[in-house]
Amino acid sequence: MSRQAWVLVVIAGILALATLVGAVVLAVRVVRTRRLLTGLGAGGKVAFYGALIYTIFPVDVLPDPIYLDDMGVLAAALIYLTRLVHQRRAAGRQLPDQPDAPPDRDRVRRRVP
Repeated sequence: MSRQAWVLVVIAGILALATLVGAVVLAVRVVRTRRLLTGLGAGGKVAFYGALIYTIFPVDVLPDPIYLDDMGVLAAALIYLTRLVHQRRAAGRQLPDQPDAPPDRDRVRRRVP
C-alpha cells in the first residue's frame, strides 16, 4: 500500500475509535440516569430502554463501525431524560396553594428551628 493509503486507514481508524469512545461515554451517562427512572414515568423509561436497545442491537441506520447514529440516539435520550428531570424538580418546588408562584425565600429564612 502507498503512504497515502496508510494515512487514510489511520485517520479512519482514529475517527472510528473517537466515535466509539463518544458512544460509550453517552451510554454511560444514560445508564447513570437509571436511578431517576422511577420518577420519570413511562416516557422516560421508553426513552432510556429504547436508546440502549438501539445501541446494543446490530440493526442500525449506519453500519456498526460508524457510531454516529448510536451517538445521536443516545444524545437525544439523554436530552429528553434531562428535561424530564428538570421538569419534575421544578414541579416539586412549587407550593401547592400557589402553583405559579416561586416559594417565598424570606419566609423560609425567618423560620427558626
